[in-house]
Amino acid sequence: MASTRGWVLLACFHFWSVATGQTVYSVSEEVNPDTTVGNLAKDLNLDVKELRNARVVAEGDRQFCNLNEETGFLLVSERMDREELCAQAAVCVLQFQLLVENPLQVYSLVLEIQDINDNTPFFVNGEIELEIAESTAVGRRFPLESAWDPDLGPNAVKSYRLSKSDYFALEMNYQVNGNASPELVLHRTLDHETLVEHHLTISGIDGGDPVRSGTAAVLVRVLDANDNVPVFSQRVYRASVVENSPRGTLVTALNATDSDRGQYGEVMYSFSHVSDETRGLVEIDSVTGVVRVTGLMDYEESSAHELDVRAKDGGGQSSHCKLIIDVIDVNDNVPIVSVKSASASVAEDSYSGAMVALLNVHDPDTGAGGRVSCYISDNVPFRLISEVKNYFMLVTDDVLDRETHSHFNITVTAADDGSPPLMSSEVISISVADVNDNAPIFTHSFYDAEVPENQPRNTPVVRVSAEDRDLGKNAKIKYSLSSHADFFSVDADTGNVFTVRPFDHETLNYFQIDVTATDGGDPSLTGHCTVRILVTDQNDNAPVILYPVQSNGSIAEEMVPLSAPEGYLVTKVVAVDADVGHNAWLSYRIVQTSQPNLFSVGIHCGEIRTLRPFTEDDVNKHAIVVSVKDNGAKSLSATATVRIAVGDTAAALDELSGLSTGVQMDSDFTLHLLISLAAVCVLFLFLTGALVCFGRRKPTFYRESVSNLPVFPPTYSRRGYSSQCATLHDDSRSDWFLTTGSWKGDFRFGSGVIDYDAIKAKSVAPPKNKIVTHTMIFGHRNFGINYII
Repeated sequence: MASTRGWVLLACFHFWSVATGQTVYSVSEEVNPDTTVGNLAKDLNLDVKELRNARVVAEGDRQFCNLNEETGFLLVSERMDREELCAQAAVCVLQFQLLVENPLQVYSLVLEIQDINDNTPFFVNGEIELEIAESTAVGRRFPLESAWDPDLGPNAVKSYRLSKSDYFALEMNYQVNGNASPELVLHRTLDHETLVEHHLTISGIDGGDPVRSGTAAVLVRVLDANDNVPVFSQRVYRASVVENSPRGTLVTALNATDSDRGQYGEVMYSFSHVSDETRGLVEIDSVTGVVRVTGLMDYEESSAHELDVRAKDGGGQSSHCKLIIDVIDVNDNVPIVSVKSASASVAEDSYSGAMVALLNVHDPDTGAGGRVSCYISDNVPFRLISEVKNYFMLVTDDVLDRETHSHFNITVTAADDGSPPLMSSEVISISVADVNDNAPIFTHSFYDAEVPENQPRNTPVVRVSAEDRDLGKNAKIKYSLSSHADFFSVDADTGNVFTVRPFDHETLNYFQIDVTATDGGDPSLTGHCTVRILVTDQNDNAPVILYPVQSNGSIAEEMVPLSAPEGYLVTKVVAVDADVGHNAWLSYRIVQTSQPNLFSVGIHCGEIRTLRPFTEDDVNKHAIVVSVKDNGAKSLSATATVRIAVGDTAAALDELSGLSTGVQMDSDFTLHLLISLAAVCVLFLFLTGALVCFGRRKPTFYRESVSNLPVFPPTYSRRGYSSQCATLHDDSRSDWFLTTGSWKGDFRFGSGVIDYDAIKAKSVAPPKNKIVTHTMIFGHRNFGINYII
């Protein structure tokens, strides 16, 4: 009947496996390693190539099967003992999971282990002793110890055989739970005086092929006058005890009575058979029959314990009963979280739903205590999903950014539904791998630098610096120039900008270059910045004399009337300097003259004037050498020779000498008024002088043509002039002045401030200045007007 129940359970198990979509295989226990269990590729409709990255995972500490990736066969990897794995369970199965990667697929496999007849029945006590009174009636039954066979079904003990005897026979006693136990039946009256002891042999025979059997010796002692045997109040006792009950917990109390008196009526209790799973867990009081807990009852190891109890009186007669102890499960096991597969790192550009780890969660308890839920810590870009029972996949749930959070310690917590609930946790460490998602960023969008002109090549100019939030080669930055590579270079590793050749401020004085920072990612990312470089001036240009024009030929003479008063403006030395700023400030002084203390030169304006009126003793021709020096740290200079001829002319009018040289013309109206007044005065003086000096030579104190006016040569037409007496400077503007021959002075309007911000806002090479000269004649005087555009 037990065998029938086992096959019914096995049939139910097969029906459940088909209903749940699991693949079921069957293999006999004790088969050799590498025995083929089944063809997974064929049974699961998978290509063998798909199984090359697959593996079989068992739900326990031992791996009994593995996968042949080349053939797709499931093979036995180690010895399997059904009795060791499943004890007396009617159906012995092992649960496996087939994990197929890329993409992840999980298949549930069930391996049923078939029992073979690998165990021989045996009797715990090799010798069974019975004491039977000679007065025992014929037909009296004496229970014997059952043979124990760990095998199940057909391989379990099926029958017993008793050696030949004239007094005893062997019969089976079928109990209510379906088990059968042997009993010795008395067929003939015993006679203590005839035969005191009977020696028999009992054999337990299983149903395997080949048949296995075990024997025990039966010694029957014939006693006098003990006519009654102990009688249990029940043939089968059933009790329950909560697992993990403390030592000494009461299980049940057995009761057997004997009608005899004296020592024949005293009953002693004992266990006649205790299995290995039950040994040490319970004990029975030999006098009272009370059964108590002596060890740890664990439902997960065995949910029930079955014991044979013997009651023996003082006369040696005994009887037996069954004690079945059901263990009540409690929630005493925490869920077990096992990491089956995990990635050490995940790329920050991984798609949402990418698997990071595969977890198996198992709780040995039953009922609510075995139902497990699993969750992870909050505020992490991951989540758990479950598609197969007891398996959870940890996948990404949001965008990852290594620069914000480079490492995660994810706590996975499993909790059961028991009361109170138990939980356990497992920490999974995941690093976020870097990808090239950040472009280099310069510390400044604009860099301003200056470099003096005439510096040798490879002169350091400025260092640019960029940062990249990525790691490794993705953060390795190389610098390059996007423009003006003919003028500058940049160190690819350090970002130092150098000159490629010397610069001339007077030719090019401002650059705006673009520097590109490129990281080492694939594909690479770039950042840009702008470097504004101003070429500063050095005193590398000597003054150039524009007027009077110096040549190897004759130099035109300046005509001065003999009657010229003190302070009379003879002429003006006009010089320019291609430099700017302080380097272009010019100063004038006389270094050589044919007659001292007669002429002076304005230190800043270069105007040559008389120091006193001329006398008859003065020579008529003079040669004056004027030195023009700039204001550089190491000043440079040039010299101009001015020739002056003194002749008889009409007396200079006091009105002309009374013109103030210090008056500042602060408007165009004043300028025009003064020019008109000067023209009228000159005309009046000219007519007066003509009348006084009638018959004398033609006057020479004015110019007849504009060919000798100090006009700037084309070489210097690209530069500007400062407000200090015709000194060059950089702005595009026009300077107005009266040329020589204006007697008492010249005047101009102009600005002398260099606006570098305006220069930076221009292109690399500012537009060249153009000097345009216009000449105006008022009366007999010539006025030169120069525009610097």
